[in-house]
Amino acid sequence: MAFSFVKRLQSFRHAFRGVKYLAVSQHNAWIHSVATVVVIGLGLFFKIHRTDWLWLTVAIALVWMAEAFNTAIEVLADEVSQEHRVRIGRAKDVAAGAVLIAAMGAVVIGVVVFEPYCLRYN
Repeated sequence: MAFSFVKRLQSFRHAFRGVKYLAVSQHNAWIHSVATVVVIGLGLFFKIHRTDWLWLTVAIALVWMAEAFNTAIEVLADEVSQEHRVRIGRAKDVAAGAVLIAAMGAVVIGVVVFEPYCLRYN
């Protein structure tokens, strides 16, 4: 199959539509949005180093990716069956757990990155 610039643009449209769905339909994504803005604000306030920005960027991206995968799994599971099914429930729980793990890791990274700046600021 030959490369098609138009097809690539369509792929980006689909991806942005997915991000929009995530942002407007998922309450936890709203929490992630606030956390993202707060972290970026703190980074700008403290004028953190480039390496610290890299760590924070990775942490933020991982949380958002986990939330996106969790949402995708929930949407697909709900399409398969609206009735309570144990294995679908387990899949949803594991996906939600992945978000929790990513968020906890992001908090650890945030503490490690911001602690020296906070200590110097006092």
